[in-house]
Amino acid sequence: MHDFRFGFNTSGLRSARELAERCRDGEERGYDIVLGTDHLTNGSPFLPLVVASQATERMRVGTLTTNNEFWNPALLAREAITVDYLTEGRLELGLGAGHMKWELDAAGIPWRRIGERVDRLTEAVKELRRLFAEGVDEPESGVATREAFGRSELKPVQRHGFGGSGPPLLIGGTGDRVLRLAAENADIIGLGGLYQIKGEPPGTFQMTTAAEARERVAYIRGCAGERADQLEINALVQLVAITDDRRGLAENLVAQQAPYFTVDEALETPFALIGTVEQIAEQLRENRERLGISYITVHEPYMREFAPVIEKLRG
Repeated sequence: MHDFRFGFNTSGLRSARELAERCRDGEERGYDIVLGTDHLTNGSPFLPLVVASQATERMRVGTLTTNNEFWNPALLAREAITVDYLTEGRLELGLGAGHMKWELDAAGIPWRRIGERVDRLTEAVKELRRLFAEGVDEPESGVATREAFGRSELKPVQRHGFGGSGPPLLIGGTGDRVLRLAAENADIIGLGGLYQIKGEPPGTFQMTTAAEARERVAYIRGCAGERADQLEINALVQLVAITDDRRGLAENLVAQQAPYFTVDEALETPFALIGTVEQIAEQLRENRERLGISYITVHEPYMREFAPVIEKLRG
């Protein structure tokens, strides 16, 4: 069983000073990692990570998750290697197949069927592994340039993920093919907590129930085989609400925002944490025991509200 780890993501643009202050605050509150997101409205997923690393002492940095449809492997390798160097080996690289159609439309990128996106993600993982292992270097014709300007080969500082050739790899998703790819290649499996509703327009989501999460974790473990106990499972929590009236708040949530849930399902899902600090801490212990979820990420607006739970779990 893995020890607990806690992260929060960053979104939107703010000054380097404001971001540094937020990251120092997060580290002081017990968070282990700060994560960038790869959406058109959120700015670069990588640049803020360098600021975060400079502002903190121990906190790791990562992406949750990089949208593979926005990148080709060579450029993504360059970005990841650069951040791994600048943060002195604190990067964790998260990858996903992409799921927001409007973003790809806005970027002029074709909206491919999910099978094609997973194929492209599979090829990207293979190519990133090769680039991290061999390094990004100039051909022989570039020797004169290397002599004039110094070392040009790029390799990551870390050799933990990608089969021992790069930073730790997280793959996030919900479908069978993505989770099989993750189970066979990743160090960390990312469960986003939302899934596309079949038959609805792209980007129409609902929250995953505890029963669905159990089924997905069982599927991952079956695909992972002997690797199963090595995998770290991350849950991206969609809601944190510290309250003395756990059931009353869940009833309001179902009535106003989640009519597809029963109240009991809203209280049981790993992706909504509702209750007192003690109740939420106990829920997370149970989720780790039953589902193997030990790495918890909250959205930035909940970073401070969730912090007492970290303190409770760590005693």
